[in-house]
Amino acid sequence: MLQYYIFVAILHLSLSVSAMETSLPLSPAPDALALLAFKLKADLDKKLVFELNKRFDYCHWEGVKCAQGKVVRFVIEGFGLGGIFEYDSLSRLDQLKTLSLQNNSLMGPIPDLSRLVNLKTLFLNHNSFTGSFPPSIVSLHSIQTLDLSHNVLTGPIPVGLTSLDQIYYLRLEFNFFNGSIPLLNQSLLMIFNVSSNNLTGDVPITVALSRFRMSSFLWNPSLCGAILNKSCLKPSEAPQLQASTTLSLPQEHSVKKHDNSAIILGLSLTVLVLILSVVLIALNKRTKQKKVSSSTPMVTSDHQIGPIVENKVQVVGKSGCLVFSGRETQIYSLEQLMRSSAEMLGRGSNGTTYKAVLDNNVTVTVKRIDARGNNTITSKEMFERHMEFVGRLRHPNLVPLRAYFHAKEERLLIYDYYSNGSLFSLIHGSKSARAKPLHWTSCLKIAEDIAEGLVYIHQTTCLIHGNLKSSNVLLGPEFEACLADYSLSGPTTQEDMNYTTFSDIYAFGILLLEILTSKPASPQPFLVPMDLLNWVRYTREGEDSNGPNGDDNWLVMLVEIVSACVRVTPKERLNAMQILKMIQDIKEVVTIDSTCVSP
Repeated sequence: MLQYYIFVAILHLSLSVSAMETSLPLSPAPDALALLAFKLKADLDKKLVFELNKRFDYCHWEGVKCAQGKVVRFVIEGFGLGGIFEYDSLSRLDQLKTLSLQNNSLMGPIPDLSRLVNLKTLFLNHNSFTGSFPPSIVSLHSIQTLDLSHNVLTGPIPVGLTSLDQIYYLRLEFNFFNGSIPLLNQSLLMIFNVSSNNLTGDVPITVALSRFRMSSFLWNPSLCGAILNKSCLKPSEAPQLQASTTLSLPQEHSVKKHDNSAIILGLSLTVLVLILSVVLIALNKRTKQKKVSSSTPMVTSDHQIGPIVENKVQVVGKSGCLVFSGRETQIYSLEQLMRSSAEMLGRGSNGTTYKAVLDNNVTVTVKRIDARGNNTITSKEMFERHMEFVGRLRHPNLVPLRAYFHAKEERLLIYDYYSNGSLFSLIHGSKSARAKPLHWTSCLKIAEDIAEGLVYIHQTTCLIHGNLKSSNVLLGPEFEACLADYSLSGPTTQEDMNYTTFSDIYAFGILLLEILTSKPASPQPFLVPMDLLNWVRYTREGEDSNGPNGDDNWLVMLVEIVSACVRVTPKERLNAMQILKMIQDIKEVVTIDSTCVSP
């Protein structure tokens, strides 16, 4: 708030001087100040062009529409705004009727909008807003269209929404709202969706809500009722069931000894049969002398691995459901995925990765998750819910999750296939070639790309990467660095203490060192900063390490970032945003230096 008033004071002072020189008005209108205050905090990359040197004609600014000199419509969609929605900025537009900021990357809470008493349309969907449902919206009795979908909002849906009798469009899907659905019964309500949240209880049977199909309520595991064709367990039934179960145990205890013996004998025979089966299969393979190729079955079903037939995966038993993330278009079926040829790309701590070529010539990357590995997401419901959220993440430096599959303990994640390979391959090359350090411009670009992706994961969500290393950084079509294998360990609130944002930062420091030296991740960071710098310089000796002016200041500054990332005390390490800003500052300094070099 204080920053805003300082900004306004400075703006008034600078404009007053300009006005005296050009005979412009002494100060801009309040609506212009409101728009500038919004731009100041939301438009960090200066994508909006709001000019102040044309008699403050803000009514012709991008996305702005006025009536009688007052802003009535402000629509800024898909601009990639990555800042925050500043308090006391757009809320000063007292005649605003339409506000749309959808399809940006705005973060933080939605501010108080209670002063927008004339607002009829509000689109804030497809951003990264956090916090609870903004209570001020309940007081906007002129609101007709409200879309807060595809954000990271939590808490209950306020009962006060039932008082908005003009609303006909209400979309809240793909958030983390919990609690029950309010008793909405507005006669004008024609578009409604609360799917993919954490809502619980019975869906109210009202005239308004009965208009909507099951799809408006899906992906709320604890939601029930007639609309969902799912019965709700009455509270009184739970104690009776518990009492019945408890009372029956002592009565059956005496007869279960014989049952247990039979069960143990049966299990022993089953295990013996399985062992013999495995031995026979192994002997059969050895007799035929078939060499196992890199093509490996991707899918298991009912705990059985499908056999390979001419490099095709054959599914045994009943399979699960292939779910496409967010609004992804289904361009292949589960059957096509199962029939695809599978080439193993690598095996890591979270599972095995394959390249799959489908019969419609679509190539995807399939990660087969090891349910018994380091992954902390155990239950089916938790896995599906987590993958839904991860599947919504979209950033130029993230490999997008396109779909996922779950059947008992079988878990598959489907990503785009990146033909340019991994950063590990770029750095270390083939085994026959000596790994050479990357050119300094490539080092800076790759480091910036990785930091961009890490900032998005840490600040836009409550997640971490959890497995940051060069083999999990893929090279996109323009050779941009894209993070893969991210956020498979669940939210930071539920993760193992060994996996935090601090551990991601440590991993970034090790990775940055690998980028600079082309040496595998090693314990070198324990060296004091000067020794570390000398070691890095030694590894790059004979290579093009000097910047435009013949020095390696860029290298010195990057090594300082490494040192700050691998500090022993986690809280003393940098955060992702600080790293990104420092790398961008280094790039800016190097760019300025390069313009000063004589040809």
